[in-house]
Amino acid sequence: MLIAELREARRAKGWTQARLAERIGVSSQTVKRLEKGIGSTSNLLASMRALEFTLTGVGAGATLTEQLQARRRRQGLSMAEVAMRAKLSRTTVADLERGGGSVASLLRLLDALAPRARRRAPERAYWGQAEKADRDSRFTPSSFLAPIYEAFGAIDLDPCGHELSPVVARRRLVPEHGADGLTDTWTGRLVYLNPPFSQLLVWLRRAHEQWRAGNVETVVGLVPVRTDSSWFHEVFSSDADIFLLKGRVSFLDTKGKKQPTPFSLMIFTLGAGPEQKRRFAELVPGFWLSRDHAPRD
Repeated sequence: MLIAELREARRAKGWTQARLAERIGVSSQTVKRLEKGIGSTSNLLASMRALEFTLTGVGAGATLTEQLQARRRRQGLSMAEVAMRAKLSRTTVADLERGGGSVASLLRLLDALAPRARRRAPERAYWGQAEKADRDSRFTPSSFLAPIYEAFGAIDLDPCGHELSPVVARRRLVPEHGADGLTDTWTGRLVYLNPPFSQLLVWLRRAHEQWRAGNVETVVGLVPVRTDSSWFHEVFSSDADIFLLKGRVSFLDTKGKKQPTPFSLMIFTLGAGPEQKRRFAELVPGFWLSRDHAPRD
């Protein structure tokens, strides 16, 4: 599946094998072999980057190997367990998670961990054309966090923590420190969630799950206005309050530069009180949607 769709992605761009080979610095024969499932993982990942080819249904991460590592950790599996499932050695799995190994081994690992993975539809808008590989690393600016603090109080947990994030929280789950907000238990009175937008629905489900379990009292999240999923309408909207923001928020990138979003954003809350919501509406332009889900005859 992966190899066939990668080949189709090249053709959709109108590129020959020689053109792709030139872009990633290899021979045409290397690309020809890759499109037969033969070669190195590093060359496959380079091809995916050049073609802006990504998968959905795997996990968070900048590359396919990082996504598979995140998938393994989310499922609570050790390398040895995954190796047994994929019929690979533990050393091979470790090598793949570092971006090494062969395409054949990578495909076996993908089939074992995420057999329903599929190509993500090409995106129509980007934050900074030169920063596509890092477009999930966007941080809520301090100017927007100020009304969050004032309306909802001090933040106890940031489950999508990053060393460069200006979010002030008593506890942060930072992947680079070995933490994982999708598997680690959330705790505290107030959680602030500004998730990787490429995995929006996954993080919304996690927030709702942890709130419903009583692990946290209130969740406040800043997310794109994407309301098309059945789960959003049938489950999430029954518990969440939605605030539609007026205008665009200029996020910070990893270099500290401001970048406005090319799409609309909203605030959602789980467990927020009327006074907290009223105060937030006084501080930030926008309005709360009415939460009236009475059954229709």
